[in-house]
Amino acid sequence: MKNLNIVSFNKKYKADFEKLNREWIEEFFQMEDEDFYTLQNPESYVIEKNGEIFFALYDQEVIGTAAMIRFSDGIFELAKMSVMKSYQGRGVGKLLLKRCIQFAQERQADEIFLLTNDVLKPALNLYLSCGFKIRDKYDDERYKRGNTKMTLILKDQ
Repeated sequence: MKNLNIVSFNKKYKADFEKLNREWIEEFFQMEDEDFYTLQNPESYVIEKNGEIFFALYDQEVIGTAAMIRFSDGIFELAKMSVMKSYQGRGVGKLLLKRCIQFAQERQADEIFLLTNDVLKPALNLYLSCGFKIRDKYDDERYKRGNTKMTLILKDQ
């Protein structure tokens, strides 16, 4: 898409980060405590912990977002990835995901993981197409809706 840019966090996009993610979460699930905390406190939850939030801008309108949350040394969590419904299927999610992977590589991370639900087939296919693998064991208790954990080992990239 022409006129599409991926940019880093800026406070002026904070409301878009929450709005875009609430839309998909509330469509398929319900908001949970972890969602409220992350979406309403992106600076303290993501940015100040050496993470990043990326935004896809199309003609200066935020149409997508994804967060890279530093989980521990060498490990980032890909979280809160969303693309506005009217722009889905146009490659915006893939561009955001590739930028997130690049961000982790720039920091010499060993691994990226994400938590999702297997009903979100387009998202699963996107992650698989970029090299993520589904893990047999789901070991995260933060979200009731989560049932699938995927990882990307960066040393293999």
